[in-house]
Amino acid sequence: MKQRLMWIVWPSFLMAAILELVVFAFVDPQDLHWLHGPLEISRQAAYTAGFFFFWAVTAASGALTTLLSMSPFEVNRCPMPMCERPDTCKVQGKQP
Repeated sequence: MKQRLMWIVWPSFLMAAILELVVFAFVDPQDLHWLHGPLEISRQAAYTAGFFFFWAVTAASGALTTLLSMSPFEVNRCPMPMCERPDTCKVQGKQP
């Protein structure tokens, strides 16, 4: 589980950094507007919020990709030890 989490978090961190550089190379945070008025936050706050937004979006994309790449066995396997499994927990398509 930790390895899969790092497969999601680390690449999304790097992509968020790249997106931050690209977007804010062309957009001045002081020129941004929200609900018919200018954003009244500092540039540094806009950069920080933008980075975390980009990180969340790319992490969600990576998590969805990881979820969809799982095999049916990985999705349906019972995580409990054999002696503690309830009757509804299947083992390779058969009841224990």
